Amino acid sequence: MNEEINFIIDSTKESMNGTISHLEKAFIKIRAGKASPVMLSSVMVDYYGSSTPLAQVANINTPDARTISVQPWEKNMLHEIEKAIMNANLGFNPMNNGDFVIINVPPLTEERRKDLAKQAKGEAEDAKVGIRNARQEANKEIRSLDDASEDLKKNAEAEVQELTNSYTKKIDTLLATKEVEIMKV
Repeated sequence: MNEEINFIIDSTKESMNGTISHLEKAFIKIRAGKASPVMLSSVMVDYYGSSTPLAQVANINTPDARTISVQPWEKNMLHEIEKAIMNANLGFNPMNNGDFVIINVPPLTEERRKDLAKQAKGEAEDAKVGIRNARQEANKEIRSLDDASEDLKKNAEAEVQELTNSYTKKIDTLLATKEVEIMKV
C-alpha cells in the first residue's frame, strides 16, 4: 500500500487512541461511590495569591473507601484548602481537625447514580464524535491523494471504517463497565 496512505491510517489510529485515553480520564473523574484522590483533581487553592492545584500544596490519601484525607505541607494552608474544597462545589463537606482536612464521601443516592450514568453516556458520545471526526478527516486526506489508484483509496477508506468500528466498540465496552460501576450499590 502507498506510504502516504499508511501514514494517514497510522495518524488516524493515534488520534483515535487519544480519544480513548481522554475518555478513560473523563471516566476516572466520574465518581462511582468509592473515595479517590482524583475526585479533588479540579480543586484549585489560593496559594499565596496564585491559583494552584490542590495536589501541589497537600498530600491527598484515601484511608478507606468512604474517606479522603488532605494533609497540607504547610499548616497555615488548612483553612484555604477547606475553603477551596467548598468552593469547588463537589458536594463534599470538609472537616478540619488541626492537622488534616477530612472529607467523608457520602454514599450515592439512586438519583445521583442515574445522573452520573447520564454524564458517562455524554462523555462516551463525545468520544464517538471524536472517532467519527478522525474518520472523516482521514477519508478527506485519502480522497485528496493524487498518486493513489481508486482501488487503493477504496481499500484505505474501508480500513479506516474498520478502525472506526473497533474504536466505537471499545467506547461501548468502557461505557458499559463504567455504568455497572456507577449503579453498583
